Amino acid sequence: MARRQQEAGSGPSQRQLRVAEEVRHALAAVLARGDFRDPDLAGAHVTVTEVRASPDLKHMTAFVSGLGKDLPEAQFRALKRAAPFLRTQVARAVRLKFAPDLHFQPDTALDYAMQIDRALRQPEVARDLASRPGDDAAEEG
Repeated sequence: MARRQQEAGSGPSQRQLRVAEEVRHALAAVLARGDFRDPDLAGAHVTVTEVRASPDLKHMTAFVSGLGKDLPEAQFRALKRAAPFLRTQVARAVRLKFAPDLHFQPDTALDYAMQIDRALRQPEVARDLASRPGDDAAEEG
């Protein structure tokens, strides 16, 4: 049943969503403690915005950013180097049959939202939005 659900493109299962959220919380807690030997991660403020789980729950992709901005490249590389340590910490916090492999991706959702906001604030776009079809009284008659 779960395999057919995935093939139909209906999105992640409830179990995937629940486990991914548990992993996000566990990963955020470990990152908040900041127990790292790597000097690039010492004092780093890393936000885990989302975690996506593979259907078999053996791989988790964590989307990360700095506090309201992109994570510096050095910290992003350090985070990837720390993946085995973070995997162990997450495995202790979240009870799963297998400790999931952690993969990190920069979270670009905030940048994209800001880009859309800037576009919507342009005078040409604002004018076009103000004069949308269907808003004119002449078209109502």
